[in-house]
Amino acid sequence: MDKSHRGNASQFFVAGELCRRGLVAVVTLGNSPNTDILCSNRQGTKFVHIQVKTYRAGKDEGVTVGRKAELAYGENFVWVLSGIPEPDSISPFEYFIIPAKEVSKHVSEGHQAWLLAPGKKGQAHQDSSIRIIHIPPGKPKYTNWDIEQYKNNWSVITKLLQEG
Repeated sequence: MDKSHRGNASQFFVAGELCRRGLVAVVTLGNSPNTDILCSNRQGTKFVHIQVKTYRAGKDEGVTVGRKAELAYGENFVWVLSGIPEPDSISPFEYFIIPAKEVSKHVSEGHQAWLLAPGKKGQAHQDSSIRIIHIPPGKPKYTNWDIEQYKNNWSVITKLLQEG
């Protein structure tokens, strides 16, 4: 499965999981910047914007995100790192549901630490648009951020959509 097919499938798997939990989820199909899925409670009174990034469950150590991961879009923005296994794999689907402000803070700190650290040959790193979030059990080199607490933690979204 190529990267774009896996990414498209991932958005639908995340939307399906949200619907399974009694929420309303709409995949934007690229028609909304920074929102892959718009999710609401059943009453349609509260909304969460979801940005989905995909990795191969059981294979990758990290998810590549861009500069926009350093932006804190607001309390109702959430990132879902979606681990989609290969079709013939026995690896399970896995999801890390992380508030955008946490992503912003830790991705920014990690990138700044990487910029200040010397490269393999002692040279200065050149800035780029690439940022990486490491998936457990992979260990990040430039930050101590452990995202394990967000694994399959759908309450990050459901709490934002509760009435009252």
